[in-house]
This record gives sequence, structure tokens and C-alpha cells, in this order.
Amino acid sequence: QVQLVESGGGLVQPGKSLRLSCVASGLSFWVYGGKWYRQAPGGEREWVASIFPTTGGTDYGTAVKDRFTISRDNVENTINLQMYSLRPDDSAVYYCNVRSSGRDYWGQGTQVTVSS
Repeated sequence: QVQLVESGGGLVQPGKSLRLSCVASGLSFWVYGGKWYRQAPGGEREWVASIFPTTGGTDYGTAVKDRFTISRDNVENTINLQMYSLRPDDSAVYYCNVRSSGRDYWGQGTQVTVSS
């Protein structure tokens, strides 16, 4: 059974940093890669970043490029999202995602609020 559990969200001031983590059980991020999405209140779910299988190559949404970094820990089977220079419009619930055999798996989400 696949399970994704996010952690690390919270309240942070504009300009500060925050690190999110997602631990997986039942599949490997090294094999399948992983993604982060976010959803603000009243908004659609937005893709944030991807880390690719095996190679570990990365890709980012325009809004977060050069501010966020996605990484993978193959020992702990986690993917992380290091967020720098946070802005109020980064406030959202952040979700971890993996696609395996044509099926999408999601975590429960972790809330990030950027406010002074």
C-alpha cells in the first residue's frame, strides 16, 4: 500500500525559508520520481516542482524557479522542498505526489502560511 506523508509546514514571515519533506512507503522515489503541488484557498492545484526517476533531474514552475529547490534522499526515501524568499502568495497547502502505473498518489498535505 502506497502512503505519502508530508511534514514541515507552518507560519513563516515573508522573506524567510522553510523546508518541506515527504516520506513514502510502498514505493521508491528513486524509481518513480516525485512532485510537489500546492493549492491556495479558492484556487486550483498548481504544480510546483518535480524530481525525475533515477537521474534526479529537476524542474520547477515559473513562480518558484530560483527560489525553491527539490531534492531526494534515497536512504530515507523522502523528497524535500527547500523554499527560500517566501512570499505571501506562496501560502497554500503543499502536496506530495507520485505517479505509478498510471495512478496518482497524494499525501494529506501540509499548510504553509507566509505572513507578517
